[in-house]
Amino acid sequence: MIKFHIGRTGKILLLFVLFGLLLILFVILSIVYGSVQIPLQDLVNVLLRHGENIVYNKVVWDIRFPRALASVLGGAALAVSGLLLQIFFRNPIVDSYVLGVSSGATLIVAVLMLTGFTLGIGTIPSYLLSAGALVGALAVVLLIVAISCKVKQVVTLLVIGLMIGYICSAVSSILVAFAEKENLHNFVLWTLGSFSGFGWDEVIIQAIAGGVLMVIAYLFCKSLNALLLGENYARSMGVNIRILRIFIVLISSALAALVTAFAGPVAFIGLAAPHLARLTLGTSDNKILIPATIILGALITTLCDFLARITFSPVELPISAVSSLIGAPIVIVLLMKRRTSL
Repeated sequence: MIKFHIGRTGKILLLFVLFGLLLILFVILSIVYGSVQIPLQDLVNVLLRHGENIVYNKVVWDIRFPRALASVLGGAALAVSGLLLQIFFRNPIVDSYVLGVSSGATLIVAVLMLTGFTLGIGTIPSYLLSAGALVGALAVVLLIVAISCKVKQVVTLLVIGLMIGYICSAVSSILVAFAEKENLHNFVLWTLGSFSGFGWDEVIIQAIAGGVLMVIAYLFCKSLNALLLGENYARSMGVNIRILRIFIVLISSALAALVTAFAGPVAFIGLAAPHLARLTLGTSDNKILIPATIILGALITTLCDFLARITFSPVELPISAVSSLIGAPIVIVLLMKRRTSL
């Protein structure tokens, strides 16, 4: 019997191929299945612009394809955000919303939806909610960046970020207490997080802005690897720690803000994807981890969005609930299998 030996590099490449194929599979499933089931051959014809079925064309191009791409891009952005913050705080249980980004976005949306503050517009359009969420998230980002310039201890910055989140959540809770029933229902639905309602304009914004931010993050791989060995070692390697800290906070928070603005808070992805990347690939090298985290974040989010949509159709489940129910057991099993502490 001939035995084939696959080296470490070969194993990593094989896993990347596997992750990529699974991602493509889940994207196809997300487009094919739903209240209107589309045969695979008809899907091919629609994508090639040869489809004559008007319903299939509209469902694919206006609803399911942009939603599938949004879940891919959003999952990748949240995963990279979580990875950067885990490196920064040297804490494996940190995720992309730990600095209060989600709470800042939620606060502005609460003001818009619960107080009737619509800038003279009778009904709050989706673009106004997205713009408000982005403004709230970026306001917290700028505040955290300003604080990071003054604070030397990363633990202090983490606590301050948590406190900012608590303050925003407290104000949102006060608004909830005085809100009308209908407005409260819509607000609760927004806070559950969802990639439904995405159009091509939102997808293009996420692709350009998120893509640029993730590429920039990858260009800092060498500095991030040095930071893993401690700030003193990183300084000896010529890394400007102050600039690197600002960079990590800014990029990670901006990625989380970008997703939250359009999809609402989506939990667990930023925590689970970096863990899965480390455990499956067995490396801490960010040149490998960042691409792997991008693919795994996109894969997990696409799968969870698909299951949230079809499990109890026509009722759509919160994607954060599905991601936690699926991702948490997988991480636990892998951690128990490795029997190592991250």
